[in-house]
Formats: sequence, C-alpha cells, structure tokens
Amino acid sequence: MNVRDLIPWNRNDSQLPASFREGDRDPFLSLHREVNRLFDDVFRGFGLPSAGAVPAFGGGWPSVEISDNEREITVTADVPGLEEKDIEVLLNDGVLTLKGEKRSETEDKDRQFSERYYGRFERRIPLGAEIREDGVDAHFRNGVLTVTLPKTEKAQSQVRRIAIKS
Repeated sequence: MNVRDLIPWNRNDSQLPASFREGDRDPFLSLHREVNRLFDDVFRGFGLPSAGAVPAFGGGWPSVEISDNEREITVTADVPGLEEKDIEVLLNDGVLTLKGEKRSETEDKDRQFSERYYGRFERRIPLGAEIREDGVDAHFRNGVLTVTLPKTEKAQSQVRRIAIKS
C-alpha cells in the first residue's frame, strides 16, 4: 500500500492541498510543512513572533534597549520610518509609555505584497525606580528615540552593592 492512497482527496492534483501535489513525494515533509504553517498561523493570532518573523505592532514594537545605572535610566527605541511628530512620550506613575502611528506611503490598492507594518502602536515600560520628572529628556535622531530619566536622590541612595561569597 502506498502512503498517497491514504490521502482522502481525489487523485486529481487540482483538488489536493498545495503540500500534497505531485512535486512533493515525501508525505512526512509535507506534513511537517503543514504543521509548521498551522503553528505560525496560531501564534500570529496572539501577536507572538513566528520563526523568522518580525513581531507586529502590539507584539513588542518598537524594540527597546534599557540601560540602568546609579544616576539614571536610559531607554532607547528603534522607530524606523517615523518622524518626531509621529511619536508621543508619556511618564505616569513610574511607567514610560511610547505611542504613535506609522502611516503607509502608498495606498493599499497599489500594494501587491508587503512585510512592513503600519498602524498605531503603544509600548509601556515599567521603570521600577523613582524618577525626577522635571529632568526627563527625550531626543530623536535617525529613527532612534532616546529617553533619559534621572533618578531621585532617594532612589540613588537605595542602591547597595551586595558582596558575593563563595
């Protein structure tokens, strides 16, 4: 008995799914591809990145880098394709919020294929330290937003080095 005989569809290739067409002789490879595709579709629905995919808005975009030293916290966000006027930076109760919108340069009717993401985004970053709100500074240059948040004197004095014993 041939494995292809177990497929419930007709032998006519036009009725078979793309993974079982005549060019694919290995049914296990076809099954593997179909299962991977199904998992990618499921995870895409939850805003999680699939293998090799860039996360969509709401799934951690924009990408950020957070540096924390004794005096300040620095948050750097990559926001390519945006301008300064497209981004809003808010600080409320120790949470830094980056939000804005990336607009498409072309109309949908002209677009045949796109892997770029467009739309509104919002990223909330809990800071975990007391911040001097009057000293917060934000700079935007070449698609990179840098927000510097100085810590209060109280937060600076709470930093303690702990000795590690062997």
